[in-house]
Amino acid sequence: MAITKIHAIKATVHKAVDYICDPAKTDESILISSFGCSPETAAYDFKFALSKTSQADTNKAFHLIQSFMPSEVSYKEAHQIGVELADKLLEGKYSYIVSTHIDKGHVHNHIIFCAADNVNHEKYHDCKKSYYHIRHLNDELCSEHQLSVISPSDNRGRKYKEWLADKNSSSWKTKLKNDIDEAIQTADTYEDFLDLIRAKGYEIKGETFGENDLKYISFRPLDRERFARGSVKSLGAEYTRERIKERIEAKALEQSQKRVPFPRKAKPIIKDYSSKKLIDTSEEKFTQSPGLKHWADIQNLKIAAASYSGAGSIAELEKQLAAKSALAKTARNSLVETEHQLKNLGQILKYAEQYKANHIYHVRYQKSKDQDAYLRRHETELLLHDGAENMLKRFGIDLKNLDVEKLRSDYNALYSKKETLQNTYKSAEKEINALNRKLDNLKQYLDRDSQDHQTSDRKAERNQNPL
Repeated sequence: MAITKIHAIKATVHKAVDYICDPAKTDESILISSFGCSPETAAYDFKFALSKTSQADTNKAFHLIQSFMPSEVSYKEAHQIGVELADKLLEGKYSYIVSTHIDKGHVHNHIIFCAADNVNHEKYHDCKKSYYHIRHLNDELCSEHQLSVISPSDNRGRKYKEWLADKNSSSWKTKLKNDIDEAIQTADTYEDFLDLIRAKGYEIKGETFGENDLKYISFRPLDRERFARGSVKSLGAEYTRERIKERIEAKALEQSQKRVPFPRKAKPIIKDYSSKKLIDTSEEKFTQSPGLKHWADIQNLKIAAASYSGAGSIAELEKQLAAKSALAKTARNSLVETEHQLKNLGQILKYAEQYKANHIYHVRYQKSKDQDAYLRRHETELLLHDGAENMLKRFGIDLKNLDVEKLRSDYNALYSKKETLQNTYKSAEKEINALNRKLDNLKQYLDRDSQDHQTSDRKAERNQNPL
């Protein structure tokens, strides 16, 4: 992508030419090209061409700046594009000099051309139409060189704009209801539902059913200021606290299957054992030592019993594992989406601050009587302003109502949302690991127990049927 700016030179042509041809800025004058003149005699060549015209305006030359995005183009290719732009724009009629400056973070071209052409001796007419023509030629060249081009269909900032539209309108309530419906379909219990909604990036209040609790359950995305009530008036009859619980229980009743639960104990067995792994009693040291084998069997029994604590069966453990896996997946999806929004908003905030910091130079440049002299003094600030302006337009930002503090507040809210989702995801992953460990312990223990019984049975049969 390249951006352009043009202004007239009414006085010191030689100073402008000396500035753009500075060896320190043009790789020791390597990146300089000209047509119909030379850098050393350009002021005299322009003066001669101007003497041939009868038009009386004070413009002696025009200064066109073509600036590229950082790291998008090499110095050599940038210079080539500058020459091609001058050739297409001036059509071989006007004398020009093209120089490529490489001393800034963003490579850019300077094109100075005589205000009078060498063929018909007519002055170049600078107006909005001619500037739009320059922009059109510039975009064509960028496309030919496979550089990015700003166009009305460019939707680079679409995700941010969608998020902003949801944030500033009632459409986010539709998304909230969809998220509630999805969580109800996934959750097995009301508590699972609350975890899933939080993992989707919502804060909840009024979720409990006590006499002194809030009348309504309420939901708030972490990047919004206000809650939405789960009431008939706000979200609808299907989204009240009571109705949400009824919907979950009705779904669970339909999907329920008969299970034979293991008896529960009033007090959980030593909790520390649930974090341990079963001891492999097939090792030689256990087979050679009955006492050591007996001790290991007791330890494994404690580990298996601790794994059963909090779950009546393997099926119940698998059910808990499925619920936590759904929670982790939901939290991760929300986290990825939030990180994308943060990335977009972070770029917008960067360019908004850059635009605001340098806008005063743009205003003074527009009001300056000698724009070329002002440009030479504040080239960096003006290029930064124009680059930021074009990037903000690319993101669909209204520059007239640009509010940097509001953007920063939105960014901080999104960052807080990201941190909350990260904590939810990490916590769910930790619980999944613990449940997997318990499930593995139980399956291994039951499998070993079955094998031990089969071995005992075979020994008993051999004893009963001696050869």
